[in-house]
Amino acid sequence: MNDKNEESIESSGCNRRQFFSKLSITLGGVAALIIGFPIVGFLLSPFLRKVPEVWRPVGSVDSFKVGTTVVVKYLDASPLPWAGVTANTAAWLRRDSEDKFIAFSINCTHLGCPVRWLSDAELFMCPCHGGVYYKDGEVAAGPPPKPLPRYPVRVRNGQVEIMASPIPITTI
Repeated sequence: MNDKNEESIESSGCNRRQFFSKLSITLGGVAALIIGFPIVGFLLSPFLRKVPEVWRPVGSVDSFKVGTTVVVKYLDASPLPWAGVTANTAAWLRRDSEDKFIAFSINCTHLGCPVRWLSDAELFMCPCHGGVYYKDGEVAAGPPPKPLPRYPVRVRNGQVEIMASPIPITTI
């Protein structure tokens, strides 16, 4: 009976060796697709996913004094389950008047180093390359090419909220 099967396979122009070679290539291709598709999807997902716009509360209105600039910390707009403490981010929040708040990025526009607030001089300083910003975020000196980016701020139900978004870093 085996001889008849081999004869029928050979009569169709395909011997046993060729049949198993084609079967191995086909199964190998299917296995590669099964393994490779999730990997490619994982690598491309950050480029295809839209970051959600999320308002994060940073404190009550009464907790910020007029004319002061303080650092506020909040959870990133799109924290990943495995992000841990890296999902926390921060911004500089300045209260200009009773109802006006300005939130600045905490990162320098030169190379992304975190800037410090010097309250006596009313300047933001970047310790990495000496970038200096005025209290309104405009560049005062140094290599930063742009002012400190601002985040949208609103007051809702007595809470100051910042629209969380990815850290705006530029190197141009």
